[in-house]
Amino acid sequence: MSNASIVLPRPGTAKSGDALRSIQAPSEAAFVATFGNLLPPALYLRTPNGRAAYYELPPSSPAPADLTRPISRVLFVHGVQTPAIGLQPLASALSSRFPYSQCVLLDLWGHGLTDTPFVAHDPALFHALLEALMVQLGWEDAHFVGYSFGGSTTATFAAAHPERVASMVLVAPAGLIRSTQFDELQRSYLHGGEGLEERARAWILELLEGGQLIVPSDWKERVGRGEIVAEAVRDWQMREHEGHMASVVGIVRDGGVLDKHAEFAKAAKNGIEGLCILGELDDLCSVQDLHHVGMRNIAVVPQVGHGVVRERVPEVARLIEDFWNKL
Repeated sequence: MSNASIVLPRPGTAKSGDALRSIQAPSEAAFVATFGNLLPPALYLRTPNGRAAYYELPPSSPAPADLTRPISRVLFVHGVQTPAIGLQPLASALSSRFPYSQCVLLDLWGHGLTDTPFVAHDPALFHALLEALMVQLGWEDAHFVGYSFGGSTTATFAAAHPERVASMVLVAPAGLIRSTQFDELQRSYLHGGEGLEERARAWILELLEGGQLIVPSDWKERVGRGEIVAEAVRDWQMREHEGHMASVVGIVRDGGVLDKHAEFAKAAKNGIEGLCILGELDDLCSVQDLHHVGMRNIAVVPQVGHGVVRERVPEVARLIEDFWNKL
């Protein structure tokens, strides 16, 4: 089955049978051969929906004796398109600042080395993945750091399972985009249907990329120097992960990128300590959007847009460090 022919079920529709339970992800060897060993060796979580990959940065020292509530468990949740490797620089920076923490990065469904389940990609699917991972790790709760779609997933998970979330950092969160802002044709792409899927995929990719995906010509040299070239990672997934684009489309349609105002407001009222970090030039989320749903602790990084987590790692890490130190 070609990447372009895969269309996932929608919420509330009958599942299409048992013949295709999940679409297998590429191998770790193929990923490492292309992008190197920036991540620790992959560990795998087996669920009824498929196999998911995660990566552990273990603690390097015990917590200081005078800390009553050490930041001991941190879960990083990435955005749509770029998988866990995109958050590796931030996770590494925070791991060095909190050496007694166990930091875990997860490839969400359809990303990196994680399969694409042939089911609707609604928030509950991703909540179940987070829950299963925490059970496997033996964690009762964790401090969550979610970026973009991962920020929306963190907020909706906190609304549904507040006992699992010790604190939450939402970096440039998606979820507060209103579907009503799109025109009739664009909304038809969000709805999907016969004869629309090819154009819908092209429109959703352009929406996420802000235009055509352009991979820098020197990406191999940059990867050789130990850099993460997100555009190259996204291009690799589109070519090598048979279910990736289906997951991307499913996430944008149903996963929580749009219209999650009520869930954000519920998360804000649950008493969970939170920090929101925005780039000043972010065109997907604003301070006003966050205030409207009750988020109050908001830090703005100047002169950067939605890619703040990649472009301003030291500043984002410092903001999170200051937040955690006050818990």
